[in-house]
Amino acid sequence: MPQSKTSSSGSDNPGPSGSDEAATAFDDAPLNRFHLRITALTFCANYSDGYELGIISIALPLIAAQLGFGSVWEGLLGAAALIGIFLGSVVVGWGADRIGRQRLYTYNFLLISVASAAEFFVTGPTQLFVLRLLIGIGIGADYALGPTLVAEFVPRRYRGGLLASLTVMWTVGYVVAFFLGNWVVGLGGEAWRWLLASSSIPALAVVLLRLGVPESPRWLVARGHLEQARAVVRRLGGDEDAVASLARMARAAADRPRARYRDLFGPEYWRRTAFGVIFYNAQVVPYFAIYTFLPLVLAKIGVGEEDTTSDGILNLFLLGGSVAGLWFVAKMTRRGLTIWSFVVLIAALAPMAVWPDAPKALLFPLFLVFTFTMSAAVNLDQVYPAELFPTDLRSSGVGLLNGMSRIGSAIGTFLLPLSLDHIGFSPTMLALTLVLAVGLAASVAWAPETKNVALD
Repeated sequence: MPQSKTSSSGSDNPGPSGSDEAATAFDDAPLNRFHLRITALTFCANYSDGYELGIISIALPLIAAQLGFGSVWEGLLGAAALIGIFLGSVVVGWGADRIGRQRLYTYNFLLISVASAAEFFVTGPTQLFVLRLLIGIGIGADYALGPTLVAEFVPRRYRGGLLASLTVMWTVGYVVAFFLGNWVVGLGGEAWRWLLASSSIPALAVVLLRLGVPESPRWLVARGHLEQARAVVRRLGGDEDAVASLARMARAAADRPRARYRDLFGPEYWRRTAFGVIFYNAQVVPYFAIYTFLPLVLAKIGVGEEDTTSDGILNLFLLGGSVAGLWFVAKMTRRGLTIWSFVVLIAALAPMAVWPDAPKALLFPLFLVFTFTMSAAVNLDQVYPAELFPTDLRSSGVGLLNGMSRIGSAIGTFLLPLSLDHIGFSPTMLALTLVLAVGLAASVAWAPETKNVALD
């Protein structure tokens, strides 16, 4: 089990479960088709999140003009899914540690499918807000469940890369939304209705594809269901060494008291919880605020709506950074990647805050560096949380960190257009730079090294 003692370097001492001595044949099993399947099925939430954010940012101006609402409703609609993600992550994450992961993981996308289809029929901003909130709840539930299941099934050698690949799908979803969304809204009229409803069909397909996904053997062992865990491992093609290693996991689980939700804030885990909340928020608050209202930000640095070449380059950097982040996750330590990414992000964003009237030839390349680095760094958002907590608390911890990050993102998304209108571009960018600085300080102080640890 991870320990909370902190070394002078700022990283937690992982204790026995961070060492090879704690690893079992289950931790070091060969990668097989099921490991890839569970990862692929978890891509869906990240793709949907990126897609939902992308389409609403593109469709909002057209929706506002047709339904007749102003900047307050624009902010609320931009933040609605983020608020829902908070609720879904925290509540479902807590529930999954108590009743299991499998059933919730199978059916949460049904909510997304129904709510997405219903967006086609909205007649006012209140209806759209409620539906976006429900979509967010479904996505948030999967944010708590998906990375937890991947971390608990996948061998530790491959865990970081497969978890990081989830974030790549967020970027893919966002980029697809950008190109498809601009084409659809360009058709005029009420084409935005088809755009908003377009995510309902793939969401329903996810529900069908997830039928038959088994319960997590680690969760079964932690709850005392050893024989069921053995049956799952055998069904998935695990060898007898992997099956036998479950007994060792069961003995370890029996020797310690079962963790409770409040233990996330207790003496053993509070540093990990605090680090996770701060690091996650410090990344996604600037990310969601800037990219939800990307046309407004680009206009401030001299990139007009008609400049499709710059838009295309920016999206290529967004996608390229996400793919490059897989390499960084594989080659760098978790702690090192976290700290150095914050350093580069601050260096790229700060000049925009202190010299907002600089030439586009300076500001746009800096924004490309910011985009590439942020897109690479957020790969850690799916990796770190699942590695911070033991099985008894993993879904709760992952859900809490995801949920709290979305509350911060929702606040940032709501405030960004108001901030640009009332205090201007420079103070707004300075505030976002300070958010990144807080993330850097928390990472230096508390970031643990969890790469290749054996989960309990």
